[in-house]
Parts: sequence; C-alpha cells; structure tokens
Amino acid sequence: MKQLFFSLLSLLLCWASSEGQHIRKTDGSRYPADSLTLKVQDLMQKANVSGVALAVFNENEAVFKQTFGLAGVPDKKALQSHSVLYAASFAKMVFACIALQYVEEGVLELDKPLVEYLKKPLPAYKIKGWRRGYHDLKNDPRYEKITARMCLTHTTGFPNWRWLEADKKLKFRFDPGSRYSYSGEGLYLLQFVLEQITGKDYETLSQEKIFKPLGMRQTSQIWQARFDTAICYGHNAANEPYELMKWNEASAGGSMSTTLDDYVTFYQAFIQGRLLTAKSMQEMTSLQIRIRSGSQFGPLAAVDVSDNDTILLGYGLGVGVFQTPYGRAYFKEGHDDGWGHYSICFPDQQIALIVMTNNDNGESIFKELLAYAIGDTFTPWRWENYLPYELKR
Repeated sequence: MKQLFFSLLSLLLCWASSEGQHIRKTDGSRYPADSLTLKVQDLMQKANVSGVALAVFNENEAVFKQTFGLAGVPDKKALQSHSVLYAASFAKMVFACIALQYVEEGVLELDKPLVEYLKKPLPAYKIKGWRRGYHDLKNDPRYEKITARMCLTHTTGFPNWRWLEADKKLKFRFDPGSRYSYSGEGLYLLQFVLEQITGKDYETLSQEKIFKPLGMRQTSQIWQARFDTAICYGHNAANEPYELMKWNEASAGGSMSTTLDDYVTFYQAFIQGRLLTAKSMQEMTSLQIRIRSGSQFGPLAAVDVSDNDTILLGYGLGVGVFQTPYGRAYFKEGHDDGWGHYSICFPDQQIALIVMTNNDNGESIFKELLAYAIGDTFTPWRWENYLPYELKR
C-alpha cells in the first residue's frame, strides 16, 4: 500500500509539473508541455519502445520531468523517476567532471604524461580484478605519451575495449593524440591513475566528489542491495528483458546505475556551473579536437568524410561538441544492449534535454524527439548510428 501511495504521488507530481506550462525551444518558440507527453507516447507506440525517462531544461532548470512505459515488460512494472537504470556511458560525463575537479585542485594536470604520476612503469602493475592490466603495452613505449587530456578527448589511440579486439589484447590503433576514436579504455586508464594518486577506489571518489554532495543516494558505480526494489531492465527489440548486470567493480567507462531523479540532479548542477569553475566548464564543453569520421562506431569510424563539417563536430573533455545557428552545443550518449540514452545542452540558450530508454529500439525515436522537444535538428544522428524507426521498416 505504501509503495502504491508513492507511485501515485510521483505520477501526480509529474503531471503537476507540466500541466499548464510551456517549453521553450532553441528557436524561441514555445509549446504546451502536455503535448510533449502525447508526443513521447506516440513515438513509443510507433517504435515499440518499452520505457522512456525524459527531462527538459529551460533557463537551466528542469521544467519537464516524466517517465513513460515499463521498467520490466513481463511483470508490467511501471518505469518511475526513482527506478534504477543502467546509465551506460552517461557515467563518462560524471567521470570527466570528477577529473576536472582534481585539475582545479592542482592534483592532476591535463597535459602531463600520466606515467609521471606512477611509482613504476605502467605495464609493471599487477592489477587484480575485471579485465585490468597494461602488460600488453610493455613493448610499445607510446603509452608514455598519454595525458589526461588525451583520455578525456578519446585520442589515446586505444580501441573502445580490448575484449572487442580479435586477440582480446590492449593495443594502439594509432599514435596518441593524433585522432579521435571513442575509447572506454582511455577513461579507464585515467581512472587507474587517479586511484593511484589519491589512494582511493573510484566508487569512493564518485561518492565524495559528486553523489553525496548532491544527495544522489540512488546512484553508484557499483550495484547496491537497496537498488533491488527499484530495478529497471533493459529490453531487446521484442521487449524481452536482458539479464541485468549488477556491477561489483567501479569503471569510469560505464558501471554506474542511477535514476532519472538523480541524474537530473547531477545534470542540472552541472549546467548551472555548480560543479566546476567557469574556466573548467568552458574548456570541458568547447572544441578540443575535430571529428571527421563517417560514424562513431563501425567500419566508417576509420573513414574521414565531410558530412559534419558544417556543424564543426568535435570533442571536448568528456563530451561531444558542435556548432548551431543558436550557439554551441555539447552532448553525451549512453549505449549498451537494452539501453539507449542521450543528453544535449545548448548553453547559450540555457536549454537542455536528457532522454533515457530501456530498449534496443529507444535510439530510433531520438531524431524526432529532439526536434519536437527542443528544436534540435542538428544532432548528427547518422554519425551516432541513431537510425529513425521509420527507416528501419
């Protein structure tokens, strides 16, 4: 009965927060918030998406926050704002923020080789745990050139993850600093170095720097037993749930679990400039390196094209960036089997959006949703491999 009460209360608060309000788009036009509810429901039906969690920000404040659909299709459990979702690579934006806090404190320098923070050569560390270790690099001294900036801009030269390689070994695909190529391994290396500098594990760093100060009790880099009562499952295109991975080791590349409520808390604090100095915010969300690849992943990731030259697509420190007629924008995605997330902010307009979906079909509604919700027709959806649902048929 108590759980039912809070579920009804949550629905009423979501309804009250949007009833009678209007949302401003990047072009200055406004529309009634309740029409966004109808739009999301229509898109979910057309694309067969099990669940959506959505927040829209005007003047850097959340003016719309609502969940739709199911956290678990077989048991028809409703997705709610306190449901615990796998954040996937949304975790990388949190990590970038933490790393830059250490830069502000003088603990870390962006352009200092990371090996200079270590007491012995990187390949010499005998690291226990999940897919760790750098012994594969012992005969390639290029690892000595890697900096924090390279890790945060995805220019280390590493693959995304070593276990996706044919031989399962960590190696360089290109010289560090020479090209953008999305790499969880690069973020993981910087995590390892920060742990060595501070003497603390990454879960502790996350709690101290972000989660506890912001009151994000339902967010963690490792699975917490208290999350078991609010589980949200990822689903395949047929709305069948995937097995839930309960991470027991923190990874900056993507072990974080969170809720819509908590992630909105983080994102709002971030875009309001409450987590970093103005200088750090500007550097994090501004162009560090241009991206000219045909797509972020797959065969076209190694092929340079001119498709996104008009928006000057590139990468900042932990976020993607591009230019629009309404000013610059920065974005961060999250993807895994059963999960598709996207966030984007137009800082000059003080407009932003977060969307989290628990379905392989989720990303197929992003193009239309972004255009309707905030007037974002600039996100490079082809480069992101966000194929719209109508093109999948």
